[in-house]
Amino acid sequence: MRVARHWQVLLVATAGAFLANLDLFVVNIAFPAIEEDFSSAGISGLSWVLSGYAIVFAALLVPAGRLADLLGRKRVFLTGLGVFVAASALCAAAPGPWWLVAARVVQAVGAALMIPTSLGLVVGEFPPERRAAAVGLWTAGAAVAATLGPTIGGLLVTASWRWIFLINVPLGAVIAVAAVRILRESRDPARARRPDLLGALLLIVSVGALALGIVQGEDWGWASPGVIGAEVAAVAAAVGFVARSARHPAPVVEPALLRAPGAAVANAAVFLFSMGFFSLLLATSLFLTSVWDYSVLEAGIAFAPGPLMVALLSGPAGAMVGRVGTRPLVVTGSVAFAAGSAWWIMRAGTEPAYLTDLLPGMILGGIGVALVFPILAGAAVSGLPPERTATGSALFNTARQIGGVVGVAVFVAIIGAVPGLDGYRAGWAFMGASALAAGALALTLPARAPRPAAAPPGGGGPTPRRAPASATAAAPPPPPAAVRPGTRPDIPPA
Repeated sequence: MRVARHWQVLLVATAGAFLANLDLFVVNIAFPAIEEDFSSAGISGLSWVLSGYAIVFAALLVPAGRLADLLGRKRVFLTGLGVFVAASALCAAAPGPWWLVAARVVQAVGAALMIPTSLGLVVGEFPPERRAAAVGLWTAGAAVAATLGPTIGGLLVTASWRWIFLINVPLGAVIAVAAVRILRESRDPARARRPDLLGALLLIVSVGALALGIVQGEDWGWASPGVIGAEVAAVAAAVGFVARSARHPAPVVEPALLRAPGAAVANAAVFLFSMGFFSLLLATSLFLTSVWDYSVLEAGIAFAPGPLMVALLSGPAGAMVGRVGTRPLVVTGSVAFAAGSAWWIMRAGTEPAYLTDLLPGMILGGIGVALVFPILAGAAVSGLPPERTATGSALFNTARQIGGVVGVAVFVAIIGAVPGLDGYRAGWAFMGASALAAGALALTLPARAPRPAAAPPGGGGPTPRRAPASATAAAPPPPPAAVRPGTRPDIPPA
């Protein structure tokens, strides 16, 4: 029996998104093995394997999607897939740490081209009344990647950490062959605008310089010319980015979107929460392997319950929004995440005791992520008109990625300044404080999701009817129930 073409498109697009989503978790779980091979770089240097990817990915999400509207979604998807696969091969062959960082930056360019475009291709194949179901299946790929990522990463690293990148080459080749045969070209040149690539570069410089100053503060000295110069550059680039966004017809961040009810608060809250969440991904892997002497495979298996909780609870959490409202769920999730961090501070020691000392905190953290990320994603776009939903989602996911970069930088600075178990306890305290700050900010969210507003004037001009949004790979996406049939869906993180 022949499978209908739109289901074939869904399968190919989901496979591409799954490949990029999987990358986040396998790289985090493989980080200790990479550190062992490239020990001369230290944790502060190797943190750019994670941060370099996240910075470039966040800055290019909106420009990449707008290029797809202008040049063709199939063409941009295939280009992104090709760049991602080629960069994965370069990562696997990297002879030194900075070669690996450079290859990861190129890999981020490929992911930014591929992720938003893959969902645009899916949405274009399904009629309005069936889009919610299609998007639900597409987003399930992120949940599956989050759940399987730690274990898959642990298995691959038993051979070599290079396999976590090398495996992308044959998988990407299979997806590319299927995409060439199955996908249909689509574009929207009448509504698309040329993307603001200079604005994206300013955002990369600003966030990168900020992270550089934080990560190197202990080594260079907090009052050293290098650190002060990095922070001055970060501020100058940020000012230029804001000014550019206010003037450009298709900016990376549309200022008008932040005026929608709850949007600014939701984006600020996800920035704060992401500081703790992305720190958790790195901290757990390092703690299990360096303090408890777990193998990378054992660490991957031990890490899995957290993402599994997120995958299981994100859908039910989204269904609860209509009954209890946004604010109580986000605040509860933030407190749960912070409670998990507090549990580790009180219980985790140098002697392994997984079931009693680590697992409860992992479960609490997973519950927190399930209640915060998808609910905040809905809050960030619920007050927007349908034609701005995708761009609003891109802004949300950009804020999340940048929060992750800052969080990882702060965590690396903490464990660099405070050695041993005390450093991890200080890092866990930072994670809990970030979550509580996000919860406190969420108290100012509207209790109920606001009605979509009329399209805001200005702020970057008209948004394309099929404007792209981002995906970020860390937390499972907003539940399918939150997608309104007949509109552009909220595009989940990659």
